Amino acid sequence: MKITDTSDLWWKTSVVYCLDVETYLDSNGDGIGDLTGLGSRIDYLADLGVTCLWLMPFYPTADRDDGYDVTDFYGVDPRLGTHGDLVEIVRTARDHGMRVIVDLVVNHTSDKHPWFVAARRSKTSPFRDFYVWRDEPPENNVNAVFPGEESTLWELDEKTGQYYLHSFYSHQPDLNIANPTVRDEIAKTIGFWLQMGISGFRVDAVPFLIEVPEGKEFADPHQYLRDLRQFLRRRSREAVLLGEVNLPYREQTAYFGSGKGEELTLQFDFNGMQAMYLSLARSDPRPLAKALRARPAIATEAQWANFVRNHDELTLDKLTDKERDEVFEAFAPDERQRVFGRGITRRLPPMLGGDPRRVRMVYSLLFSLPGTPVLFYGEEIGMGENPDVAGRLAVRTPMQWSDARNGGFSTAAPSRLAAPLPEGGYSPAHVNASAQLNDEESLLHFIRRLAARYRISPEIGWGEVEILEHDAPSVLAHSVSADVGRMIALHNFADEPARVTLSLAEEPDGTQLSNLFGPDRFELDDRGRVECELPAYGWAWMRVARPGDGRIG
Repeated sequence: MKITDTSDLWWKTSVVYCLDVETYLDSNGDGIGDLTGLGSRIDYLADLGVTCLWLMPFYPTADRDDGYDVTDFYGVDPRLGTHGDLVEIVRTARDHGMRVIVDLVVNHTSDKHPWFVAARRSKTSPFRDFYVWRDEPPENNVNAVFPGEESTLWELDEKTGQYYLHSFYSHQPDLNIANPTVRDEIAKTIGFWLQMGISGFRVDAVPFLIEVPEGKEFADPHQYLRDLRQFLRRRSREAVLLGEVNLPYREQTAYFGSGKGEELTLQFDFNGMQAMYLSLARSDPRPLAKALRARPAIATEAQWANFVRNHDELTLDKLTDKERDEVFEAFAPDERQRVFGRGITRRLPPMLGGDPRRVRMVYSLLFSLPGTPVLFYGEEIGMGENPDVAGRLAVRTPMQWSDARNGGFSTAAPSRLAAPLPEGGYSPAHVNASAQLNDEESLLHFIRRLAARYRISPEIGWGEVEILEHDAPSVLAHSVSADVGRMIALHNFADEPARVTLSLAEEPDGTQLSNLFGPDRFELDDRGRVECELPAYGWAWMRVARPGDGRIG
């Protein structure tokens, strides 16, 4: 792939870091994280190598779905701060080379949102058509998003005697995307936050956002995504739409659009993530290699976002029932560690038994895969979940800054914290940022080194992937190439050492492989082959150093 003008494509080589302001750092001792607390940690994030902050919802909320039940799309939750505090975050982040993107949660509102409060007053309310209503629910009235928590998709509003649609929780009525006034309101919301200095949006549940309700007319839902992207580009050439689209690849590509950056800018690679966990469960890289080969080609103006963990359950819905059971058995053997019949409510280190070799191999893999790496707060220090917290909230515990009371998150009484901290081996006494900052061999410093190497290896963000054939069944060998060069990564999924012989006969005479994390250089033999050894769960990044290319490393 040829790299051309990169001025507006900053996200091609960005390191994204997702955090919830409410659980990051409390500055005033009320037990709730806030924007002022976040502001005091911008230096920490910059040193980590973060170039894009993704803020989970900070809007006013009824707080029945951890902030995703929004009551005011233009507001800032007063518990977290003010618009002025947010602007200060954006400015300070810019000063440190970071952009800020925010969650765009507009497929539904809270039932406490003024629009819905007005809509349910009467059938003639001007806000009635902001939502989707029926006299009787359809026969297919099963909630597949939250099985076990929500049984239906349609909820009776007793005052007006009609049912309203809620694809998620019953207290989150769906907005009617077929209503042009609703679409205009969403555009105004986007425009407002862009004017505040925001550089883009993580778009929540995109397929649900553009799904046209039965009985409503809207000729081309994807045209709406194209319209949003065009609006975004008019307001800010650098702004992005990072979409949550958990669909098979063949369906997912439609959300990029058919042309150059017509719809979503980036999409999370859910298929690759799930295949990775299957490979980890089997100690066999073939499922992940198969997924990477199946990744569709996309335009230069689009990108895959790679992740190990996000803020929801670790969904495994794209695996077969048998494959999902394999992953469950390996990483969530207790039924309490599973949710909705499809997901795991654990963080990576506990799933891998705390094995630092295996944990580091996974993060090396994350940063070496073609695309943009996305971290969830606390991953950089190896935080665990709190098994005493139900469901997906188990992984949304306060950031562990030190071994002090409440992990340095807050001076409030533990009973007043936004969420309870884990106990045992993953408590702040054992896992915290302060201790790891002072330990050059810690996971935190390891993630720093990965981020730094990723940032000066543009072929990873811009390049095209090739799975390399070799003779070591436990090793994934992949190559990423762009006009600036080529790198090769090796990852051993087994608990035994592996010897890998690579054939690079297509490279010119005099080519070497240069270790990107050490001084070693490997010569190709007269048949263009090179032999590498990896320890158990070992990994390696190597630059293909052609004669006279002058690349770093």
